[in-house]
Amino acid sequence: MNILLLGSGGREHALAWKMLQSDKCSQLFVAPGNAGTAQIAKNVALNPNDFEAVKTLVLAEKINMVVVGPEDPLVNGVYDFFKNDVELASIPVIGPSKYGAQLEGSKEFAKEFLVKHNIPTARYESFTAETVEKGYAFLETLNAPYVLKADGLAAGKGVLILNDLAEAKDELKNMLVDAKFGSASAKVVIEEFLDGIELSCFVLTDGKSYKILPTAKDYKRIGEGDTGLNTGGMGAVSPVPFATPEFLAKIEERIVKPTISGFQKDNIDYKGFVFIGLIKVGDDPFVIEYNVRMGDPETEVVMPRLKSDLVEIFEAMAKQELDKISIKIDERAATTIMMVSGGYPEDYEKGKVITGIENVTDSIVFHAGTKLENDKVLTNGGRVLAISSYGKDYKKAIQQSYESISKIDFEKMNYRKDIGFDL
Repeated sequence: MNILLLGSGGREHALAWKMLQSDKCSQLFVAPGNAGTAQIAKNVALNPNDFEAVKTLVLAEKINMVVVGPEDPLVNGVYDFFKNDVELASIPVIGPSKYGAQLEGSKEFAKEFLVKHNIPTARYESFTAETVEKGYAFLETLNAPYVLKADGLAAGKGVLILNDLAEAKDELKNMLVDAKFGSASAKVVIEEFLDGIELSCFVLTDGKSYKILPTAKDYKRIGEGDTGLNTGGMGAVSPVPFATPEFLAKIEERIVKPTISGFQKDNIDYKGFVFIGLIKVGDDPFVIEYNVRMGDPETEVVMPRLKSDLVEIFEAMAKQELDKISIKIDERAATTIMMVSGGYPEDYEKGKVITGIENVTDSIVFHAGTKLENDKVLTNGGRVLAISSYGKDYKKAIQQSYESISKIDFEKMNYRKDIGFDL
């Protein structure tokens, strides 16, 4: 079948790499894609949020399935656009409806869903510019550190964790009154800080049944030892060593099952990935957030560990027959290390020539912010390449990724040298 994948990052390159292993995928189009997807699929220069352009492409290329990588098109309603269009209605879209995508598009919606379905999460309240004084008062009822979350999409940068009460009040004002994150912070969720270690759980659902993919842990901060500014993710490890069978059973019983049954109770049309950001407090899991797509860079460690045919899984999801298939997982560990542009996540330059990728033989190089120009691969974003490796344990896999990184070069490149340090 002909498949269209929307998106341009490392997650999309990893999904493309996996889908192309399927006999069911005859041609793969990626819109807009990057230099990595250009080498294995057909890139199409269009904006995934321009649904009319997506429709034109789908009809012209006789596309049989659309897989949505990033959150924006889902929050903007691409699933509903297809469902409500006579010419497109029969083409499955892998991703939730606009209503379901609010689980990521609105922090407040997600918290209300969690509380309604008795899913463990931190206590919270939400505020607007009109109620900023009440926000100050709520902060005073909490112990440090203070967690402030922009309600809307802020490209992974809308969460602040602050140790000082006065600073937390100032930042609340910056977000609500001074629009620090634009319209994304017109509403801010303040929540109690949970002290523990984070991990991510990935679930595939057809809205009725579900399959749990391998867990992963990503590293968000730019600096060694988890210091400095938040990024989109500097590396990831799968499986998570501290996620014991007993702990995974708690995640399934207390979080995954009530989430999927919550979709049914609330009539949420959902055929796609559910990313559950978790924190382990003591021996108990709590939900920090939902995302309605795969994580990045976690996709670059989860997809290499998936042995089953991804296109077959997507077909089963589209037909609500996910319960009829089984999923096989590679026993080996996988890790990925992100190579980023100098200056990221603040100002950085693009257009640097990348050399040495062809010398990497024992890792998979997933492209994120790259583009092809005159047969050269150039940097085209903050996060540039994800270097993924297998190993009998995460330490061996990390070692392999670093060995592969030593063969690649571009001006001012940066990466964290301590991924997995806390495991």
